[in-house]
Amino acid sequence: MHFSIIIPVLNESQSLPHCLAALQPLRNRAEIIVADGGSTDATVRIASGLADRVISARKGRALQMNAGAQQAKGDVLLFLHADTALPDAALGLIEQHLAEGGQWGRFDIRLRGRPVMLKVIARMMNWRSRLTGIATGDQVIFATRQAFFGVGGYPEIALMEDIALSKLLKTIGPPICLTAKATSSGRRWESFGVWKTVLLMWSLRLRYFFGAEPAKLAVLYQRGRFWKR
Repeated sequence: MHFSIIIPVLNESQSLPHCLAALQPLRNRAEIIVADGGSTDATVRIASGLADRVISARKGRALQMNAGAQQAKGDVLLFLHADTALPDAALGLIEQHLAEGGQWGRFDIRLRGRPVMLKVIARMMNWRSRLTGIATGDQVIFATRQAFFGVGGYPEIALMEDIALSKLLKTIGPPICLTAKATSSGRRWESFGVWKTVLLMWSLRLRYFFGAEPAKLAVLYQRGRFWKR
């Protein structure tokens, strides 16, 4: 089983070197595809030396991940954020569970950062994911090639693309919820404030559920605001 690790990036020159360095031992089993959305820093130069392919795509995480998937050759597609690290033996765990009949899934998450509340937030994210069958991008979504393209890939929306993809994939089977923990940065929580970010994300998810336009929600998410001023 061969893997394609697809990393959407935009000005990730600080996080990307650590991300790609950690993936180098996996290159005998996986190709690394970096999908750049128009970086103006050293992101592309860094990626060029450590990835199998660096492609240019229209800006937007869903657009970039779909572009990477179109270039991928692996049997399994794994979508990794530049500020997230895979757990030990990640590919072996995925292979084992896919061989048992699963078609897609995600890892539990651990948030890296100073606030103690990040541990509680990560635990809540993992519980919610198990309860709903919905995965977030930080949890490293993976799927067989057949499953991913069978549902049409990521819906090309500005925000909540991970939720939208999870809903599509749930129509063909439940997620594999791996307890091994991917480690992701808590920088958003630290930047905007832990409780404010929690409430903001709940608010955005609720509005998305009731039909709010993802493009408008994306603006609020990027600015860390509940309402447009």
